[in-house]
Amino acid sequence: MERIAVVEGVRTPFCKGGGKLKDMEADDLGAFALKELIARSGIDPALIDEVIIGNVLQPPHATNIARVISVKAGVPESVPAYTVNRNCASGMEAAASAYQKMQLDMGSIFVAGGVESMSNFPVLISKQYRDWLSALGKARTIKDKLLLLLKFRPHFLAPDTPKIADPLCSMTMGETAELLSRDFKVTRKEQDEFALMSHQRASEARKAGKFKDEIVPIPLPPKFDKMLDQDDGVREGQTLADLEKLKPAFNKLTGSVTAGTSSQVTDGAAMLLLCKESELQKLGRKPLGYISCFTEVGLDPRRMGLGPAFAIAKLLKNSGRRLEEFDLIEINEAFAAQVVAVEKALASEEFARKQLKQDKAVGVIDRSRLNVNGGAVAIGHPLGASGARLIITLLRELKRQNKKLGLASLCIGGGQGQACILEVE
Repeated sequence: MERIAVVEGVRTPFCKGGGKLKDMEADDLGAFALKELIARSGIDPALIDEVIIGNVLQPPHATNIARVISVKAGVPESVPAYTVNRNCASGMEAAASAYQKMQLDMGSIFVAGGVESMSNFPVLISKQYRDWLSALGKARTIKDKLLLLLKFRPHFLAPDTPKIADPLCSMTMGETAELLSRDFKVTRKEQDEFALMSHQRASEARKAGKFKDEIVPIPLPPKFDKMLDQDDGVREGQTLADLEKLKPAFNKLTGSVTAGTSSQVTDGAAMLLLCKESELQKLGRKPLGYISCFTEVGLDPRRMGLGPAFAIAKLLKNSGRRLEEFDLIEINEAFAAQVVAVEKALASEEFARKQLKQDKAVGVIDRSRLNVNGGAVAIGHPLGASGARLIITLLRELKRQNKKLGLASLCIGGGQGQACILEVE
């Protein structure tokens, strides 16, 4: 099969929910990033065959948000667009969908990416209020309307705020991380140390200007007179002592997962320009690198955080590669406990025999190669965008280090995992 090139990749700063980007809707964030992607790549947007964008908390005002983003960004109306949702891996799924279409010769040049405005999480009205409003709209006479007004009760106005919980197991994502911490005996100390590493690496990367090429400076509402050019969740000077002071966030009595060892609620967008290797000459560009393989898996929703362990094992089997061959690895840090559990699972012969049905352990991850510029615990996790962000960050770091082979993976709410192999020449 023909290799698929990543021609260009950019993202907005990732900002804490309810903060600096709270006044920007997801479609505006995505359009801003896509417009910059087109400008930096120099491509005529009319050459794009399709736009595919991942989004989880799809806003009611912009259904099929990919199409809204595409048109707002100046892509011709003749170019189709659609939205994908694979929860936390939606941005990677967008790239996988484009990859599959190109392998089937259904196009040569695609935009793939992801976006999330977790600040603008949809809040629903109660069913009682909805029924009352529906009846009021159907009332024909003044008498009928007055009778309905008399039936109104103030408690109708109480919002029905959905939890960030898995409908298949009724557990929040934090509770699934607590389960993994018990299954794999991930201690509080291990979690705090991992979170500290994430912040320190992200802080060092930012100081070294490593994110400068991938981040699009964005004007801040409401006056749009100030530019934001870096992620705001990275804590400079983070210490282990500060992390140790935090109380468990999801199981206050016996838990170990804290806010400090969890990924942040985040707003942000990330966009990729993908094309067949044979189309590169037409674009006149050297790519960031190539995507050579994708894989997806399903697993117990209660242990969704193990998604990367299952996905990486399947990816290695399908590609014929070994874990130690990869120069750099990115695993999305939904929780520190979750990534540490994945490390332990991949190194465990028992896990390999019982869960993967193979004779020996997948392998040991060398932490000097893992999330070398920090991860979602520090940078943030805008659900729909994180998968695309991993591809951008990993390819740029491979080029920076003059390395060749990278692996990126995410866990997925609902009990799934996804992974891909990236190559740089």
